[in-house]
Amino acid sequence: MPLKNALTRFRVIAWIVGVLLVVLTVGTVLKYTTDDDTIVALVGPAHGFLYMAYLVLAADLARRAKWKLGFTALVLLAGTVPFLSFVAERVVTRRVQSAGALVGSTV
Repeated sequence: MPLKNALTRFRVIAWIVGVLLVVLTVGTVLKYTTDDDTIVALVGPAHGFLYMAYLVLAADLARRAKWKLGFTALVLLAGTVPFLSFVAERVVTRRVQSAGALVGSTV
């Protein structure tokens, strides 16, 4: 059960960080094209704080699932590239499920 809970927490934070990063990217484009930095000023700090939570939750899941360091590093970096955290969430979910760690449970 702890692995399932860690996976659920990771999936939620990956989506939150992903959405905020996409909004922040749009805000950055608007900042430099319209000189309006409102979105960056509001979303930037939230994304930064929640990215730290993403790092902690991804590291916790990596420890529980016994991932190799290289894969863990890629998942940790996924929160810094727009849309990549969505991909990482799917890859991680499939990897954890295919490892048989969640046999008999739906994620």
